[in-house]
Amino acid sequence: MDWCFAIVNGKLSEIYFNKNKKGDMKFIGFCHVNKSDYRTKMEKKYILEDTAKFKFTYRNNVYKRLTNS
Repeated sequence: MDWCFAIVNGKLSEIYFNKNKKGDMKFIGFCHVNKSDYRTKMEKKYILEDTAKFKFTYRNNVYKRLTNS
């Protein structure tokens, strides 16, 4: 199981997923988090990098990616 930071429905979240050999992602779930909970430089760096790449909407058990990268 892998995870990363993302923007889901306009809020900072951690998303959990499995990746297969083709690079396809199967989502397991997500949870909304507060940026203030993360204090180290590396965590703050990961938040900035990941949220720039990963933006999703979640509705009716379907994730829709809003970014192209």
